[in-house]
Amino acid sequence: MKCLIGEFEEQSFTQIIFPHTNTDWNCCLAEAQNTFINIINTIIKYQKCLVVCADLEDTKKRFEINDNLYFVKYKTNDCWARDTSALCVKDTKRIKLLDFEFNSWGDKFEFNLDNAMTKNIQKIYSKKTSHIDFILEGGAIESNGIDTILTTSKCMLNKNRNPNLNPIEITQKLNKYFGATKILYLNYGHLCGDDTDSHIDTLARFINKDTIMYVECKDEDDEHYLELQMMKKELEIMAIENNFNLIALPFPDAIYDEEEERLPATYANFLFVNGAVLVPTYGVKEDTLTIKIFKDTFKDLDVVGVNCSTLIKQHGSLHCVCMNFASGIGINT
Repeated sequence: MKCLIGEFEEQSFTQIIFPHTNTDWNCCLAEAQNTFINIINTIIKYQKCLVVCADLEDTKKRFEINDNLYFVKYKTNDCWARDTSALCVKDTKRIKLLDFEFNSWGDKFEFNLDNAMTKNIQKIYSKKTSHIDFILEGGAIESNGIDTILTTSKCMLNKNRNPNLNPIEITQKLNKYFGATKILYLNYGHLCGDDTDSHIDTLARFINKDTIMYVECKDEDDEHYLELQMMKKELEIMAIENNFNLIALPFPDAIYDEEEERLPATYANFLFVNGAVLVPTYGVKEDTLTIKIFKDTFKDLDVVGVNCSTLIKQHGSLHCVCMNFASGIGINT
């Protein structure tokens, strides 16, 4: 049996890319680096973390020595590890690392270094990586760890990714690579300020094999209201057809940058690690209720809020900057 391993399953380590001067984070580099340091220090309380960094010695100096902390030198265009890292697939009893093509969400930004990252650091992994000639970002797909892939048509079927393939062929590719018998597309749902064309990890996430957490907007005056209500209806139909449970998450109050552009804050961008779930917070009133929902849902896990107000300034959040690697994949030192 082949499947994309669920993120809620046991992990070996988390991969993260540390911001440097040649990334978009240069506008607020110290602030961004402090945010990444906080994320990394939180992760290593629970499991190993592999930090990809342009300046190895300078980055190492920012952390205390820890057995869960590893570094590999590589200079990237940006720091969105979710979309540029390899994906973990279980094929029978073997785990494979699949390195998909990355074109910066439809050629929106420079991506040559990001696209070549896995190829250039692959010796750090205990398992070989396989290159896949198909454009796919990790944030674009959610797996229930068995037979289902959840994605969005706005992203997955967008002609700015795989223009030579039609929707049927793209669905067939997903089935081939991940062994999924069900490829479920959401046609509604978006976040203002999102560069990804509606990544699923900003909207709806599997938390186990049959439960989906999703963002719900109840404010009729919010510009997201109609889209997210339509998405909710789609999810309700999917839940009936597939025996899924649904858990709604609040939608954060509007947050704007200095140019009055709305930023894509979402609580769906949470991160699983062994023994905990890390929840993005934004300094708004919905943070408190969201943490309570997570604590009520994950009674056997630590629930840790992580301030991601800086991350949304570059139009992403917690899950976007991290990639989970499944149990059984080692880090070579």
